[in-house]
Amino acid sequence: MARLQILELPEVEHADGTYETPFALVVDDLPLDCVAMKGELDPRNDQWQSLAERVGARAVLVFEETVEIPANDVTDYLVDDQFRRDMTAWTDVVTDTLAKIQSAVEIPKIPAPIQRAVGEPGGP
Repeated sequence: MARLQILELPEVEHADGTYETPFALVVDDLPLDCVAMKGELDPRNDQWQSLAERVGARAVLVFEETVEIPANDVTDYLVDDQFRRDMTAWTDVVTDTLAKIQSAVEIPKIPAPIQRAVGEPGGP
C-alpha cells in the first residue's frame, strides 16, 4: 500500500524578513504502473506536479520501493527502553493468560457414536 510522507527542506528567508519551511511530498510503495505517469513532457501536465502545486509542495517524489525519511522516524522519542521492557513483559503475561483462558473454555468434542445417535431419528 502506498505511503505519503513529508520531507522538510531547508528553511528559506524571504526579502520581507519572513521565513518559510518548504517541503516535498514523498510517495513510496507505489506499483510501477502508477509511478510512470502518462502525459506530455511539460511538468504542468503531470498529475504529480499538479498535486504539488495544489498543496504548496516544491515537488512530489514518487518511488516504487520503500523510502525511509530519518526525520520522520519519531519512535525513539516516544518510548524509552524501560517502557519497551515493561510493555514486552505485559504483552507476554497477557498472551499467556489468554492461552490459559482459551484452553479452559474449550468445548470438548462429542464422540462420533454419540453424534450419530443424536443425529438419527429416534435417537436420544
